[in-house]
Amino acid sequence: MLFDTNNDGLISFPEYIFFLTILSIPESSFSVAFKMFDLDNDGGIDKQEFKKVMGLMRTLNRQGACHRDGLRIGFKVSGSVEDGGLLEYFFGSDGSKRLEHETFVQFLRDLHDEMLRLEFAHYDCKSQGTISAKDFALSMVASADIRYINKFLDQVDELKMEPSLKDLRITLEEFKNFAELRKRLQPFTMALFSYGEVNGLLSKKDLKRAANQVCGISLSDNVVDMVFYMFDANRDGSLSSDEFLRVMERRETDISQPRDAGFAGLLSCWMDCTKNCSSKKLF
Repeated sequence: MLFDTNNDGLISFPEYIFFLTILSIPESSFSVAFKMFDLDNDGGIDKQEFKKVMGLMRTLNRQGACHRDGLRIGFKVSGSVEDGGLLEYFFGSDGSKRLEHETFVQFLRDLHDEMLRLEFAHYDCKSQGTISAKDFALSMVASADIRYINKFLDQVDELKMEPSLKDLRITLEEFKNFAELRKRLQPFTMALFSYGEVNGLLSKKDLKRAANQVCGISLSDNVVDMVFYMFDANRDGSLSSDEFLRVMERRETDISQPRDAGFAGLLSCWMDCTKNCSSKKLF
């Protein structure tokens, strides 16, 4: 395992932070940083340059921003975040190899793909190759604002009352396509808002067209039906795009956006939870 350097089935705290940093890197941001540190413009960087790139990326990461020199404030942790098994994988045991830009970009894509497979497998606990409408709905609102989470959970519970949706199943390909849409949120958001401003309504056909024509992503009828079930607030056949895009954005930026940490962050989270979450939903 790339992040389990001593093969004991565990990863160290620095390796954990490094892993989160890797997952939080937008491909475009890494490409910019990579090119800035590629001083001889040969398309590759050495080990020390890579550590500088990752250090820069870590400062933009929610977890990494709460750490100083790879060490979490208030905890005694040995080792640097940028020193891990991945370095040996990319640069060899002696650290002399160079890392090509395309090699790392493909690694990022493969890593994100594997994380999606693991998330899908979490819901597909019986290995059926599909997940239920309820599980897909839960995955959609996993990062929703805590002030509205009870409303979304109520909607998920009410799925069993919807004859056309309660037995619906989502495949891995459909799951991955929807996740890919989150990575292209900026053009997708612009398309939805501009079209909504002109026409006033956003139908299922409009949503599919925006995803396909603007982002090159094909959304299935099943996925679109589920999106409208969760985010057509007035049940008038028009998508509540503000709410939908807000949830999508929170999910995509959940790792990378800095938030409060330590005791203050814990207390703030607890206060939000007690104010906005019913005990019936929590237990």
